Amino acid sequence: MNKIIFFLCFTICTLMLKAQNVISLYVNPSIGSDSYIGSKDAPFKTLAAAVNKVNASIGTEGVTIVMAAGVYAFDQTTEIKPTNRSFTKENRLTIRAEILPDDADWNPGSMPTIIHTMPLQENWFGVKDKFGGSMYGIKIEMSHVTIQGLKILGAPVVEHPKPGQIIRAYPISRTNPELDDLEITQCIFAGDQVTSPLHLGIIANGNGIVIDHCIFYNLKQAIVYWSGKSTGHIMRNTLIYGGYGCGLWTSAIANDFIFENNVIANNNYAWISQLDRDENQQVKKDNVPETPRTILYQVNNSLFAGNKKMTGTGGGPQLNFKDIDPILLKFKNTKITEIPIALNLDDHNKYFMHPAEGSEAATYGVGIFKIH
Repeated sequence: MNKIIFFLCFTICTLMLKAQNVISLYVNPSIGSDSYIGSKDAPFKTLAAAVNKVNASIGTEGVTIVMAAGVYAFDQTTEIKPTNRSFTKENRLTIRAEILPDDADWNPGSMPTIIHTMPLQENWFGVKDKFGGSMYGIKIEMSHVTIQGLKILGAPVVEHPKPGQIIRAYPISRTNPELDDLEITQCIFAGDQVTSPLHLGIIANGNGIVIDHCIFYNLKQAIVYWSGKSTGHIMRNTLIYGGYGCGLWTSAIANDFIFENNVIANNNYAWISQLDRDENQQVKKDNVPETPRTILYQVNNSLFAGNKKMTGTGGGPQLNFKDIDPILLKFKNTKITEIPIALNLDDHNKYFMHPAEGSEAATYGVGIFKIH
């Protein structure tokens, strides 16, 4: 009987995905069940169930997965990989909070909150993991994806349980360098080195990675723009705070990178550039990079504050970084200061985890609100 009910639910959901012009699936960890059809009145319990329905569906319409407020313990990787449904920039897959930050009834508790509890995997993006284990939250294997309004935490593990071992949580990853158009907007990535370390918020191959109005708080590293020579990348109105490895990491991406209205503060390194991944960079035999010849990134209307070091190069989970002068960056209307910034840590205030109100950092428009 249970198999018959499940089959009927699957069939109804598939027909829904085929028939509607605007398609929505709903997820609610409190009242949902993965045996439901994913409607607002009968939501799924897990994001994985909703994504599985998308993966198995047929059509060309865009799909929106709406996540209710609550805690989502990811005990498995959610892989987005449809085989018979195609998406475009206009008709895309959107995974979003039911109540978004700019909605009138939003508060800091409205954000769907993801914590990673799945078993460790023994591979690292297809190869054996020599550091002892990693876990993956959302793995994106398609173009034209938006993730909006979520709060994403690390994993309740010890990051370095013994010498040489590095346990790593990767909440959002995209491995295929042929993919394009990934937007992460109005999300908070938060970690704690003791209770829930978050090794890396976003690591993505391919083109068109847009990070817009996000907060990265106390991660080891916030984001890796991974594919050398990839194009169309953007970071704007984003706060990266307290990175105990580095803020952002660019793997020799093209110099059309749009970087504007960001605050990069209180990090170990502000910016790491993996110069040796691009043939246009000169690298000596001892792996100390010379002056980059072609890749220069324009940094507009931003603030670098209280970072221990500005720029470095290198790579790998062990953070084998070497200091370099900030010769890869061209600054316009940008301030660099050794003075750290303060955050608003009043958790019932709308601007919780944003730069303290009235501070210089607050004037850059960073954070999860697009409407001020």
